[in-house]
Amino acid sequence: MPTQNTDITEVDRSQPILHQHGYEIQQYGSLRDLPIVLNPSTRSESCVLVNQILADTIILYHLYKKHHWLMRGHTFYQLHLLLDKHASEQIELIDALGERVQTLGGVAIADPRHVAEVTKIKRPPNGVEEVPVMLSRLLEAHELIIGELRVAIDKTAANQDSGTNDLLVSQVLRTNETQVWFLAEHLVDTPLVRS
Repeated sequence: MPTQNTDITEVDRSQPILHQHGYEIQQYGSLRDLPIVLNPSTRSESCVLVNQILADTIILYHLYKKHHWLMRGHTFYQLHLLLDKHASEQIELIDALGERVQTLGGVAIADPRHVAEVTKIKRPPNGVEEVPVMLSRLLEAHELIIGELRVAIDKTAANQDSGTNDLLVSQVLRTNETQVWFLAEHLVDTPLVRS
């Protein structure tokens, strides 16, 4: 009959080690060497560009969630659902952007306090704005991000960083442009029952 090992060290191995403290093993803005055949200056520039877009995309995501909760009026249901759908799409972009920075050997911006320091998107009031103002605020955030994207797309193409370029064009830019179209159509003043 097998005997159980009652050695205290074996029992301790299954316990979580709590309250650990240490030091940063990679500082924000630094690069690790990864064998992806891109020179360090290209990877560094791409990390800076992508981290700015990431910071602003994180803020845009939170604006979408805030406005999703605060929608009012006769289009409440449609906009409530639309803004939640857009927020879900933005969270996917956030993950893809963060993972790209890591793939380049950088450190993805993530802490909300750091994001708030870096973002270029204007902070909204803490309370509720009128629906057209909330939609306009979302469109302005998209416009800022799309402008950053176009600059980053040109630079990553010139640097032959095809992986970053493909992500920015095929996922991030196209998603933002489509969301702008859907939002902007809600700000067209057309009568519902007559022409």
